[in-house]
Amino acid sequence: MSEQDPNKVNDGLVDEMARKLDQGAWDSRQKIALTCRMLAHEGHSETLAGQITVRESDGTFLTTAMAYGFDEATRSNVIRIDDEMNVIEGRGMANPAIRFHLWIYRRRPDVNCIVHTHPPYVNALSMTGRPLEVAHMDATPFHDDCAFLREWPGLPIGDSEGEIISSALGNKRVILLANHGFLAATSSLEESAYLSVLIERAARGQILAQSLGELQPIDPERAKESHDFLLLPSIVKSSFALFARRVVKREPDVLF
Repeated sequence: MSEQDPNKVNDGLVDEMARKLDQGAWDSRQKIALTCRMLAHEGHSETLAGQITVRESDGTFLTTAMAYGFDEATRSNVIRIDDEMNVIEGRGMANPAIRFHLWIYRRRPDVNCIVHTHPPYVNALSMTGRPLEVAHMDATPFHDDCAFLREWPGLPIGDSEGEIISSALGNKRVILLANHGFLAATSSLEESAYLSVLIERAARGQILAQSLGELQPIDPERAKESHDFLLLPSIVKSSFALFARRVVKREPDVLF
């Protein structure tokens, strides 16, 4: 038997996953509400801190109204705002902290969704002055793709904080914010949600491992290979669909 080219095998696998994996069929408002609920279930929303925004093709943004907890999100309480945070569709007001999202959107035309939260293990890691480490396969989506802001610039409700955070993010997908939390800024809602789930788990794993001893980082070449595979659109979207189906089973009201 002749040996197959591994690259061709991989290409075939990628094509098959794109064709066969369930990637869900929800509209943008439903996906925002589903993301809020899945993150609430993961412990990301114990207070009003945290926001999700999605850039629409007309230059407006979808988000949840201020003072709604992630665990309360439904399709019907998603609002539409303009780039000055004026509400143009829906009831309520935009969270003032969305201002720093707008700085990122202006600097990063490739970004269409931003998720920012303060989950427990990311919070704990952010208090240590240490960046996120890639020492486990499940953390490889952050290989060379997670920036680190080493000093807290204050509440992210002014232009100065927006400039600092967007500059520190650079061209990465994710940033760990010292003394604060994290944000994911990617091309799709599914990808930002997926990375938001993974970073809290990666932070938890890092903290647990460091309690036992020194971390053993993954070889950079292998980490990059895993990073690229785990961020394939079919993997990202099918993972989002898995998380979303769990939400719908528990809380079917989220879709309305």
